[in-house]
Amino acid sequence: MHSGIRTHRRRLLRGLAAAAVAIPLIFGAAACGDDEEGGGSADANAPVKLSVFYWGSEARAKLTEDALNAYKAKHTNVEFEVTWQANQGYADKLATLAAGGDVPDLFALDDNMLADFATRNVTADLTEYKDGKIDVSKFPPSLVEYGTVDGKLVGISAGENTQGLVYNKTLLTKNGLPEPTTGQTWEQHIDWATQVAAKTKIPGTQDPSADYKAFWVWIRQQGKDLYSGKQLGFSEADLAAWFTLWKGARDKKATPTPDVIHEGNVTDISKQLVVTGKAATSWVWANQMPELKKNTKDELGVVAYPGDPSGQWARSSMYWSVARSSDKKDTAVDVINFLVNDQAAVNILGTDRGLPSNMELRTAFASTVSDANMKLSIQVENDLAAKFGKAPQVPPKGHSTFRSELVKAAENVQFGRATPEKAAADLIAVVQPKLG
Repeated sequence: MHSGIRTHRRRLLRGLAAAAVAIPLIFGAAACGDDEEGGGSADANAPVKLSVFYWGSEARAKLTEDALNAYKAKHTNVEFEVTWQANQGYADKLATLAAGGDVPDLFALDDNMLADFATRNVTADLTEYKDGKIDVSKFPPSLVEYGTVDGKLVGISAGENTQGLVYNKTLLTKNGLPEPTTGQTWEQHIDWATQVAAKTKIPGTQDPSADYKAFWVWIRQQGKDLYSGKQLGFSEADLAAWFTLWKGARDKKATPTPDVIHEGNVTDISKQLVVTGKAATSWVWANQMPELKKNTKDELGVVAYPGDPSGQWARSSMYWSVARSSDKKDTAVDVINFLVNDQAAVNILGTDRGLPSNMELRTAFASTVSDANMKLSIQVENDLAAKFGKAPQVPPKGHSTFRSELVKAAENVQFGRATPEKAAADLIAVVQPKLG
């Protein structure tokens, strides 16, 4: 380990799941600045110790350490005190640090957390740094928009992903069936899946009625959105129509049975139905296809979700944010700029946090990739970039409640415990009071 990076973590006992309790952090005076200071230093070469906090695996930790070492090689006066942990419990740990006034200088967020921490005034407004100390000019515009809360740029995308429909290409080719295409309507997709099921005896598509990202794309294609400020952006009738669409697909035998659909809803990426052979397609993030491929010998393909692809957008899979309380903002901002805009850093980090946000560097990185599935994933997202719609607002606090309640409501319909109308009404009654 490089002497300039001190990393804190708790190794998990062999055989335990990667969801760990939060790891204690030691930040010293990392978060002790005046809230309104820019955080610059009169001496650019003065020693700086920057605290960094993020979640991920040991593999991600190694990549991040290597990238930070590359920064330190150019800035020998900067030392990093890094803490990482598993995803589970990360938001709670960060909230605890914020409550105690010990927010790390530089930390990671995703779109489940961004608005929550921004509205708590935990994150610094990085607008003044945009296109200056942080160059986002080569990012897809919607990727920048999706880091903005209440008019403030509070997160810089560490990587991009978008929705991807992954399908079993080997199965289709063997049976002389056409592959799905970007631009198919939802009804055409269901008809295609019905055809696949009839020919192969394998359901043509996982039922995504419980999948928030599929519903999100569909509702945007109806001219609405998931949220409007701190309100849901759709009506009971909209949600009931979504549930009804997929009830029709189940009636046509295009999807698995409810028990298998549930299995697809709750499993991790390595056991999605498209790789376990229980459906010909799965609804995932496009950059997850290489991970799926590790779990099947079959060839996979990926296209956009059905409907107008402008319903999709360049989504940040993870953000880098700076503490509003940090007295080292300038250094933290410079580190972010390096991580997203330096070719060496981009090549080191690869696609662990999504595809590189900088389109030019992404293209250069893609030329070094040998994995065919990763190449296809990059190509699909690059092709879609010109078709992406405007980014939606960052989800408000309570988004996680919507996601869990959508699974509950959809499965109530799938198992016949509720009508589409009743399930939609129940969801809205629970979720709307939680938004804020």
